Amino acid sequence: MPARPVPVNIGLPITFADVDAAARRVAGSISETPCAVSHTLSQITGAEVTIKFENLQYTGSFKERGALNRLLALDDDERRRGVVAMSAGNHAQGVAHHAARLGVRATLVMPEGTPMVKIARTRHLGADVVLHGATLAEARDHALALAREHEMVFVPPYDCPLVMAGQGTVVLELLAAAPDLEIVVVPVGGGGLLAGSLVAAHGVAPAVDVVGVQAASYAAFDAALRGTTCAIGGETVAEGIAVAHPSARAVAVARHFGTSIVVVDEPEIERAVALYLEIEKVVAEGAGAAPLAALLAQPERFRGRKVGLVLSGGNIDLRVLASAMLRSLARTGRLTTLSVALPDRPGSLHALTGVLAAHGANVVELTHDRLGSATRLRSAVVDVLVETADRAHSDAVVAALHAAGFDATRS
Repeated sequence: MPARPVPVNIGLPITFADVDAAARRVAGSISETPCAVSHTLSQITGAEVTIKFENLQYTGSFKERGALNRLLALDDDERRRGVVAMSAGNHAQGVAHHAARLGVRATLVMPEGTPMVKIARTRHLGADVVLHGATLAEARDHALALAREHEMVFVPPYDCPLVMAGQGTVVLELLAAAPDLEIVVVPVGGGGLLAGSLVAAHGVAPAVDVVGVQAASYAAFDAALRGTTCAIGGETVAEGIAVAHPSARAVAVARHFGTSIVVVDEPEIERAVALYLEIEKVVAEGAGAAPLAALLAQPERFRGRKVGLVLSGGNIDLRVLASAMLRSLARTGRLTTLSVALPDRPGSLHALTGVLAAHGANVVELTHDRLGSATRLRSAVVDVLVETADRAHSDAVVAALHAAGFDATRS
């Protein structure tokens, strides 16, 4: 177990007392989501895996814990003035839901490119939605301007002690349900969940190591923790942790407790999303699947340890989910596109499909091209998408095609 600094919270933005108070404050309004050991994921990763299913919160994410803790701290005057927040998803829904429950007017500023389903969901939960800017940074600036103009209270998604303390209640519940855990792994964007989790874990189980996970294209928190900079940007399936400017408060907490960050690539996150759906029968958004991705990326670090994973949310666009699933199937050899050159004569296609059938490859899609620029006289190119059991089966099918005289390549 890594050495830990002396447990002194003086000078930190939150203390264990703050997290404990948040737990009492939100009790009854936030679901105490289930924890369960996953025997299959334990076999795959080599660790003893316990999952905290925060995707089962009413809004589908842990974010409502921090949002509610902040809203419950409003005084009567602040409640009358209302709140404003910026978010492209989970924080927006958490603020909208609990503000409506408490009778507080909420305005959510969302970037103009936010998917319509998230905008509609936030409006359905009772908030006024303002679309502004191309990025979260521009949306944040506009939200702060609205707060000044209309004297509303700004509710940050992570850079707020009350929000951090509320988010830390996840780990209080996890360690109460699984007190023998050695490591807790949480996703990291702005750092609010990590900061709250570190303080919570240190308060009830100081020997537990809390590890953060970031997507490689948005590893800003890891860079800040190291005192360096890194390139930020690009598309990621883990948009919930795609944060360019993490909380300085959260970085200070992480540095104090000596935590570390695992940086994972997109294929690992997509595989984790697929495993949650296939094995646990639950939907995990990319950010929520990132902790499992860390175990897939660095199995030697976690092998043989009792590890708790915070599945932080399940709000993923269905098109993104479908795309991630298909790419994961392709990477594991269960979907393979083959390009096969055939003589353009009767029976050629039948011979090809006969070999595929004989070796258990299921044809999903087939395109037969006689006229393309890559084809030769009296020849055709067939692109065929086949379903196989795994990479070894896919390799055996390709070998069988070669043995039968077909010029087949993976495309």
